Amino acid sequence: MRFAFLRPRSSQDRAHVAPSARRRALSFALAIAAELILVLILLTLGGEPRPGRPDDRGNGPISIDLAPEQQATRQASAAPKTTPTKPQPPHPAPPRPRPAIILPTPERALPILILTKEEMAAADIAKLGTPAGSASASQGSSPGDSQRVGTGPNGEPLYAAEWYREPTDRELSGYLPAKMPESGGWGMVACRTAARYHVEDCVELGNGPAGSHLAGAVRQAAWQFLVRPPRVGGRELVGTWVRIRIDYTQSPAD
Repeated sequence: MRFAFLRPRSSQDRAHVAPSARRRALSFALAIAAELILVLILLTLGGEPRPGRPDDRGNGPISIDLAPEQQATRQASAAPKTTPTKPQPPHPAPPRPRPAIILPTPERALPILILTKEEMAAADIAKLGTPAGSASASQGSSPGDSQRVGTGPNGEPLYAAEWYREPTDRELSGYLPAKMPESGGWGMVACRTAARYHVEDCVELGNGPAGSHLAGAVRQAAWQFLVRPPRVGGRELVGTWVRIRIDYTQSPAD
């Protein structure tokens, strides 16, 4: 039997052995760490929260929309439509109350005048005279006034005509009717005086004998007549009505 005697290791041998132990410890620690990491990975994969439900840590699912324009369109369509409100007109101010009109109360009754028939006739304003120069002045109001003989076509005063120049037989004969009465006759018209002693707007008033048409002969020849305007209150009133009468006589045949 052989006995082997162990000789003590030198410092070089201890230096060679020590690194191998440290290396084995490090490898062991790395292996344990790898296993722990693997276990954590498996636990994470197995405990993944379902979509649509929050996990144990309180974090909900995260959705990412890759089309923001479509999302904005959907939100705009889903938003409630509001109709523009019309501006309300301002309320008119309430009308101001009208002040009450209080009539004074007479302290005593007014006296009543009792007029006689003669006093009432004297107070009739229809019989009062008109101012001088008025076309409706009554005849004889002052010396030289024209004579009023009636009422014109429009209710205006009608005065007797005063010739500025009498018409000639030649001026009148051209308008005589075809069937002139043998005994002669007359024609009467009313004309409005115009400037330069002329007349206008003549209307037929009558003729004799009836049906002789002599008033029409006078009316047609009136454009040649020269008549003075009526005088009232010393003034000539151009534009007033005058009455013109022409008498026709049949001269004996030679």
